[in-house]
Amino acid sequence: MKKTLFVNKEQLEKITKQFPTPFHLYDEKGIRARARALKAAFAWNKGFREYFAVKATPNPFILKILKEEGCGVDCSSLTELMMAEACGFSGEEIMFSSNDTPAEDFRYARKLNATINLDDRTHVEFLQETAGIPEIISCRLNPGGYFSIANSIMDNPGDAKYGMTKEQMKDAYRTLMKMGAKRFGIHAFLASNTTTNEYYPTLARILFQFVVELKRETGAEIAFVNLSGGVGIPYKPEQEPVDIATVGEGVRQAYEEILEPEGMGNVAIYTELGRYMLGPNGCLVTTAIHEKHIYKEYIGLDACAANLMRPAMYGAYHHITVMGKEDAPCDHKYDVTGGLCENNDKFAVDRMLPKIDIGDLVVLHDTGAHGFSMGYNYNGKLRSAEILLREDGSAQMIRRAETPKDYFATLDFTGLFDQY
Repeated sequence: MKKTLFVNKEQLEKITKQFPTPFHLYDEKGIRARARALKAAFAWNKGFREYFAVKATPNPFILKILKEEGCGVDCSSLTELMMAEACGFSGEEIMFSSNDTPAEDFRYARKLNATINLDDRTHVEFLQETAGIPEIISCRLNPGGYFSIANSIMDNPGDAKYGMTKEQMKDAYRTLMKMGAKRFGIHAFLASNTTTNEYYPTLARILFQFVVELKRETGAEIAFVNLSGGVGIPYKPEQEPVDIATVGEGVRQAYEEILEPEGMGNVAIYTELGRYMLGPNGCLVTTAIHEKHIYKEYIGLDACAANLMRPAMYGAYHHITVMGKEDAPCDHKYDVTGGLCENNDKFAVDRMLPKIDIGDLVVLHDTGAHGFSMGYNYNGKLRSAEILLREDGSAQMIRRAETPKDYFATLDFTGLFDQY
């Protein structure tokens, strides 16, 4: 699959005159299209709702766009709950899925009447003591072992810190029912960034079979099955994108085969997709500011791992386009770097690219999810602005770039940095 951007050189040159690089750029048109395609794929389920994973792209302008498209939000912390509240989400529009959860976070989730998804059996009593048990509640399953599709191991849930065993979940349901809970959900996340159409249908079969077992053994009313995230995107050119319509049809078939014969045809299906929804609809726009010629050839950008951590942290691949040189031969081998005092601050290693000149706009693809949100301030680096490319072609700043004053804000009581 040829990797293309949602923005061209002329548009970027215009935007960079208004907003200096580096910045994360998001595509409103693409975001809305993804939300509508997902909704269409699961239109067969009357209760379907996408709960966008706020952790992927925690920006209120993005969340409001998704709210307009009928999405809820998946929150995992106090501040994400606050952002959801500020954007107008409330009640069952909010899913709160956390782990090692502070009491304050549970109390705030209860204040918003969010649907709480418990990660551990011990959290049942903890929630009761700190915030009380709501009438609708969810629990997170970890079935253990390896998760495989067609004999290919996709991930190792048994090595993950998340979720309850099946027996723990049954016990949790029984206890929660005694405490006043009336309607239940189930949640599981068994693999990350899968690019096969079979992930959700396979996961759905596992969860559908287990909720039938849960209902039979506990008598609990199952209100929803939350397939969580895990549907990925093709970061590399040789990868193919997930066909979300095919995915939705696969889940429907499992639903009709397993749940409907058990009289459970009213169970709602939820998803929590961050990467799938936003990943391809965002990019990191940078400028080449230095070159270095020693044992290897280096190109230095005005961005660094503080703006996009994934390559440094995971060795993750992000495609690179040199604007205006899309059709030029990739006959130069570069390490593309940032300016942190860490040797792993590299966006690409031994990457074949067109010749890059100082001042070229260099764009990293697929940064719309887990891009800006994973930023940090090592070396005193300041996080960049976030810009939204509106459907009408205009550009809107949706988060300003950090300033030294922001960096020193938590030291304001000292008076040492007032001059900055």
